[in-house]
Amino acid sequence: MLHVIGAGFGRTGTTSLKAALERLGLGPCHTMLDLFSHPEQIPLWLEAARGKPVNWTQVYAEYGSTVDWPGARFWREIAAAFPAAKIVLTARDPKAWYDSARSSIYAAAMEPLPASGADPVFASLWHMSREVVWDGVFDGRFDDREHAIRVYEENNRRVIEEVDADRLLVFEVTEGWKPLCEFLGVPIPDEPFPHANDRAEFTAKIHGRRTAADTPG
Repeated sequence: MLHVIGAGFGRTGTTSLKAALERLGLGPCHTMLDLFSHPEQIPLWLEAARGKPVNWTQVYAEYGSTVDWPGARFWREIAAAFPAAKIVLTARDPKAWYDSARSSIYAAAMEPLPASGADPVFASLWHMSREVVWDGVFDGRFDDREHAIRVYEENNRRVIEEVDADRLLVFEVTEGWKPLCEFLGVPIPDEPFPHANDRAEFTAKIHGRRTAADTPG
């Protein structure tokens, strides 16, 4: 059962938040990268993007939280399915967010699949991310910097307007443990707040899964 729903776009500190939530006992935390281990979920996200009903309880049966894509696109639907869950909106400077996303997750999504030998799970995930995120959220116009930033800011505005204040935390991961733990009502760990998934690390992960020869097992 979900306890925390992340409504912030990818590259707003979501991987650090994932690590923090799991450290606080509110995991496992679902992200796009989890779909490498659960490729059977990929069609469900396509169905959601196409307006078909999705059993969110089934999707998140094994999870205690969700952040990042693809869940961030459907934060309203997921929040309605789990009315007791808290919502965390990760945020950062819009221009810095755009530059980070464009050079990492967007670049990976736009890089063509190998002409042969593509990892079939990676290929399915690649196609899904294009439809759900880059075409679905940004209308295929992420290269238009002003448009992408406008979509980002509009999402944040709608989350703040639509979610009850006592259910929502607007959070920058640079703030550390205190606001997150106070919001969730849990003790503050005696350790640094996680800092995870810089651009180089993300790029290495993605390139390691592009071809079937690189797929473990």
